[in-house]
Amino acid sequence: MTLGAAAVARADDKITIVVGGYEKQIYLPAKLAEGLGYFKDEGLDVELLNDTAGVDAETEMLAGTVQGVVGFYDHCVDLQGKGKFVESVVQFSQAPGEVILVSAKHPEIKSAADFKGADVGVTGLGSSTNFLTLYLAQKAGVKPNEFTTLPVGAGATFIAAMQHDQIQAGMTTEPTIGRMVKSGDASVLIDMRTVKGAEDALGGTYPAASLYMPTAWVESHKDTVQKLANAFVKTLKFINTHSAAEITDKMPKEFYGDDKDGYVKGLDAGKGMFTPDGVMPEDGPKTVLAVLQTFKKELQDKQIDLSKTFTTEFVKNVK
Repeated sequence: MTLGAAAVARADDKITIVVGGYEKQIYLPAKLAEGLGYFKDEGLDVELLNDTAGVDAETEMLAGTVQGVVGFYDHCVDLQGKGKFVESVVQFSQAPGEVILVSAKHPEIKSAADFKGADVGVTGLGSSTNFLTLYLAQKAGVKPNEFTTLPVGAGATFIAAMQHDQIQAGMTTEPTIGRMVKSGDASVLIDMRTVKGAEDALGGTYPAASLYMPTAWVESHKDTVQKLANAFVKTLKFINTHSAAEITDKMPKEFYGDDKDGYVKGLDAGKGMFTPDGVMPEDGPKTVLAVLQTFKKELQDKQIDLSKTFTTEFVKNVK
């Protein structure tokens, strides 16, 4: 056995990461890092588990059954309000990559102010789509008890819920957005796929997709976390230096099905949401806290230490 092979054989124990829907383009770096072989290059044995809603992924991480989550950074802020410390170790994006779609059957919904009395789809209750929907409604003058957020997942389940009029509007990501707009079933009402769109809707840069892990685990497994950061920062650099078509070619075929062009088009429009280096945008955490404090009473009267909700130590060490 060569020295190199011995190093790989002594790879860290298996790392299990739950992804809040790995076919969603917002979480594309997870599957792309695997497809490009960057985990293996670092001598890591990483298993990616798929979950439709970030809130379930978070529960598994807190229970200790998985080591990390690819999900929205806002969970790190929300959990500190509950006395639990987790941190974003690689920040994938600086915009949510989400939109509110409105059903073609409901042209009367022209803004979030028209959510009153409506059923609005989210991936799961307690998920980031739920947080953002509540914020957008509140900002437009609609209180949480004046409309219903329904957990309908993403992809096929979201599409079916809108087609069957279980939801009149809903928050989702690419490639679902492209499918629904192309079929004429829905149109985009609020667009947060770009940094500018996020600033307009949410009042600032909104760091979203990230790899987050329990702070105690990060502190006790620094070598492993550094290797994960190495793999993911390389992946973000790949995204930043390759076309949407080149990136799509590295993704599993089932992610785009028979509409590869639509997938490429969606990725081309939203690629700018990804950070080039995994570093948390400086003004981002305070925007997230301000959004959550709008409707979360448990965060309104607590002193949240935002510096403990993320770390740039590992991404800044990447060579």
